[in-house]
Amino acid sequence: MTEVNRDITMEIGDREFTFHLTPQDVTKYFNSTTNNNKVAPANNLLVSTVKQEERASLKPLLANPVTVMELAGALLEEYSPDIDIIVKKSSATLTA
Repeated sequence: MTEVNRDITMEIGDREFTFHLTPQDVTKYFNSTTNNNKVAPANNLLVSTVKQEERASLKPLLANPVTVMELAGALLEEYSPDIDIIVKKSSATLTA
């Protein structure tokens, strides 16, 4: 699998924000997410990957934790490659 660096632009309200994502950014996000810590890693992902000149405009939008999670989710969904995955059901084998 090749490393993918991507610039992703999201329109939030009447503003556009451009995020530069690398595999390292996404890995850091997933590795820091725990059952009790989801919003802070999502916030960090957004703040650390948005263009520096747009950071000040983005921060007020991150006051609501639900917004943080929605934005991070949309960003990660767009970053994800389009691949076909089929999970086949395994047949249950009874042993006597």
